[in-house]
Amino acid sequence: MLLDADDSQLVLVDYQARLMPAIFEGDMVVANALRLARMAHAMDVPVWGTEQNPDGLGRNMPELIAAIEAASEAGGGKTLAKMHFNAVEDGLADWLRPPVRKPTSGPNARSLPKHLQKPAEPEPEGRSTIVIAGCEAHVCLMQTALGLLEEEFDVWVVTDACSSRSERNRDAAFDRLAGAGAELVTTEMVAFEWLRTADHPVFREVLGLVKAGDR
Repeated sequence: MLLDADDSQLVLVDYQARLMPAIFEGDMVVANALRLARMAHAMDVPVWGTEQNPDGLGRNMPELIAAIEAASEAGGGKTLAKMHFNAVEDGLADWLRPPVRKPTSGPNARSLPKHLQKPAEPEPEGRSTIVIAGCEAHVCLMQTALGLLEEEFDVWVVTDACSSRSERNRDAAFDRLAGAGAELVTTEMVAFEWLRTADHPVFREVLGLVKAGDR
């Protein structure tokens, strides 16, 4: 099974400026998160962010906030301020689901002859695949990913865009997430699975973002 860009949403968890200097391989992790957000923007994949207790811990890295907001044309583009380590507890799953369509109301809607009644509109199709990355991997990232699995989303964790203050905690989170049913991928795996073909209209743009990670 490969990732499908048309069924994907990207969630970037807690890349807060005060936290990142303490994160193992923090510069690489932020760079990959930025690449993911820019790839998602190029491919019309909605991008969302979260921030843990921003009044106390501050905002996400400015460049990441800008990248998330720039992707708003495809939906998303917002950052959830949260207090729970699991962002689902603060409403993330509601952001990721399509809005529930309210039934048409009106005193004569049901009394009209059938040929005058409007056909029921189909429910909007949602994107059930969540590509997720963030910090700390063993706390907010892991708890949010597990919460999304419980909400029956398909969860793909981008390992090279996640980390913790220690390598051991990061790796323990990956082990637990894999055991719980999350798929573990890398930034380049996401890029080429979203593309599927070198004939894709934004192949060169995404390839440029991929190669930027080699420098």
